[in-house]
Amino acid sequence: MFKGVEALKGKYGIVDIGSNTIRLVIYQQDKSGRLKEIENVKAVARLRNFLLENGELSEDGINVLIDTLKSFQEVTRFHQLRNVKCVATATIRQAINQKEIIQIVQKETDFQIRILSEYEEAYYGFLAVVNSTSIHDGFTIDIGGGSTEITYFQNRNLKHFHSFPFGVLSLKKQFVKGNTPTETELKALKQFLQKQFAKLPWLKGKKLPIIAIGGSARNLVQMDQARKQYPLKNLHQYQMDLKDIVNVKNYLTSLSFDKLKQVEGLSKDRADIIIPAIEVFLQLYETVEATAFILSRKGLRDGIFYEELLKDIGSPIFTNVVEESFQQLAIDYEVDLKHAFQVTNIVYMLFRQLKDQQIGEWTDVDVQLLRTGALFYNLGQYIDPESSSQHTFYLLANRTIDGMFHKEQVELALIASFKNSSLFKQYVEPFQQWFSKEEQRKLRFLGALIKFAYHLNATKRDIVENIHVKVDEKGTIHVNIYCNQNWQPEQYQVEKQKKHLIKVLKREVKLHFLPINTKMMQLI
Repeated sequence: MFKGVEALKGKYGIVDIGSNTIRLVIYQQDKSGRLKEIENVKAVARLRNFLLENGELSEDGINVLIDTLKSFQEVTRFHQLRNVKCVATATIRQAINQKEIIQIVQKETDFQIRILSEYEEAYYGFLAVVNSTSIHDGFTIDIGGGSTEITYFQNRNLKHFHSFPFGVLSLKKQFVKGNTPTETELKALKQFLQKQFAKLPWLKGKKLPIIAIGGSARNLVQMDQARKQYPLKNLHQYQMDLKDIVNVKNYLTSLSFDKLKQVEGLSKDRADIIIPAIEVFLQLYETVEATAFILSRKGLRDGIFYEELLKDIGSPIFTNVVEESFQQLAIDYEVDLKHAFQVTNIVYMLFRQLKDQQIGEWTDVDVQLLRTGALFYNLGQYIDPESSSQHTFYLLANRTIDGMFHKEQVELALIASFKNSSLFKQYVEPFQQWFSKEEQRKLRFLGALIKFAYHLNATKRDIVENIHVKVDEKGTIHVNIYCNQNWQPEQYQVEKQKKHLIKVLKREVKLHFLPINTKMMQLI
């Protein structure tokens, strides 16, 4: 798929030495060229707490680091990985004995540490966000244990970055004496953060989305989803607003520490640091006057991977994130592209004719959704042809599709899985608050249209060459279908399918199959 993928054949590993956690992630290259996680091993080392006042990482801290890396080493050796990337961020970067640490790690383990600069840490987070979302302008924030990286990007280009020398562990140490902050401690933390953010004039009042990276943001989102009984398990590109963040914060600050550790969606090892982290998000949101708080599941490790993957194509940024995701989807589920493109062509012919006859109200978004739905219609047959509709809906609604927000994914899932009105109602039921009745009717129409087009190529012979639609004086819709071969199999199938269009349009639909050399006729 990409030239850079050749350099990453098979398995690819990276160790991320953070100030709070140390993590080993191993990826396996799949048939689409995408690297998917096969191992994700985490250790809560809290190295930041071993950084002494004189700036040294203590001997105990170095021992924790070595012991953790040796445990990871057993995993990488089992997978026969060589040249595993090993990067370190704020705590090792700030340690005055970093050279000694690098030497000890190199001597005692298989790993060689690369200490990321403040710019590199911020840049890789930015790179991960722009290559896994379709957001063109916004801010990224990545709160670690010992630093907080913020970037500002316009038109998917990095404009500004800053690394604050504080993270959730250092903020807790500085402002919170117990396991959870008091009201007075939170007030002091809030004032501190406001002063810090005020130092960056490019933050003030930009009214753009904030895309958050890392474990604290992930936990915030998981708690919000649990409280709302969110109907999807997807985290990537989940959106919250200011009220949502405040509600979660107020809920957490009302609990005892023992209760806090039991909150659904919150990792126990983050229970003592989650409230300071949320305060950082809250103050940044208010400073920016943000339009949304969005989670990116892709972060620093993914940014490093993207740089390696795309180095041979001249730019480390995908031209179109959604198109890349669709390519991967098509390869992973072995979509018959020849058939899919013919269905897409038929759908587009129908759309143009219906639009000319002023049947339906069409937007550019509808047209794009129609094309994509046609491309992935019946995707679930890859798993089981007998229950293709159910599998299609589940896959498209629940798989992470980079560049698509959750509502967009559900829209795609609803039309690409359309079989009948009964199943449509079943699928849309958990999402009733997401779609108005008019939107649901539109989605049923699009789904019915795609199903109709799909069966016009039932034998996959590409026999349909042209379509002409005319409405007579009684309001009946006549569809002329011009074919280059015998059309009986297709005619049999679509005569059964047109009932779905009739139900949505509330008009009679009559089909006329004609040979391609027949002169285009105006039906009465």
